[in-house]
Amino acid sequence: MYSKSKTFLRGMIDILPLMIPVIPFGIIFGAIGIELGFGPYLTYLTSIIIFSGASQIVIIQLLSAGASSIVAITSSSVVSTRHLLYGAVLNQYLFHLSIYWKIGLSYLLTDQAFAVSNEYFIKNNDNNFKHYHLVGSGLTLWIIWQVTTILGIFLGSIVPEELGLTFTIPLTFLALLVNYLRKIDHLIVIILSGTSSILFFDIPFKAYIIIASMIALFGAAILIKFVANNAIKPIAISTPPSHEVRSLILLFIHPMSFLQNISHHICCGSFKKSWRNAVNN
Repeated sequence: MYSKSKTFLRGMIDILPLMIPVIPFGIIFGAIGIELGFGPYLTYLTSIIIFSGASQIVIIQLLSAGASSIVAITSSSVVSTRHLLYGAVLNQYLFHLSIYWKIGLSYLLTDQAFAVSNEYFIKNNDNNFKHYHLVGSGLTLWIIWQVTTILGIFLGSIVPEELGLTFTIPLTFLALLVNYLRKIDHLIVIILSGTSSILFFDIPFKAYIIIASMIALFGAAILIKFVANNAIKPIAISTPPSHEVRSLILLFIHPMSFLQNISHHICCGSFKKSWRNAVNN
């Protein structure tokens, strides 16, 4: 029997394993904000208003480097464009909600919350209170992110740079990626997006993010068409044909994000200053 409280609690429990790498990430962000001279109040304000780790790092790093507000905001928006795809995927489950619910859930929608709540929606589509799962998962992450940002503001300055804690940033994406390694078609998309990220890494304006996304998307489309035409059972997409577009979005979005983070750290070759590299992801 479904209920609001049980669904909310389920969301909190489901997202907890993904909080392990988020905790040091939040502490690191708080420390970075202070180090770049933004002060405790402005640093914490970004966690409340933006609530997106990678986008927050993009903004404070660019502003500290002398970039204009327009450049900083535009770059941050590009990093966050994946949320448009998240929203498009979840709309099939939440379209009946009021505009106020949708705005609130959009604010709480993060990579981790999307991963666990979308999986829950697929399995429990008959739950009329399923949106409370996203509330539970998103709110849990929000609280942890705010607390860890504060910890970073006060404690970040004493954390030795040699610890290399920022390597936990791509580990967040690794946790999201695991479920996508079970099928060969998913693995092919992962390889496409990761390889493309490395090959086009040095093009201007960090456009490799968009190029890798498009290559992975079209690669997945060709793969699905090939599978459909040849009726290859082992790698057949489990969702109905009417949901192929949504499947493509799910296929490339998380693998791409993870591999771009990993490849960025490897290519730059310095974990001591990896937080500077994280702004490109």
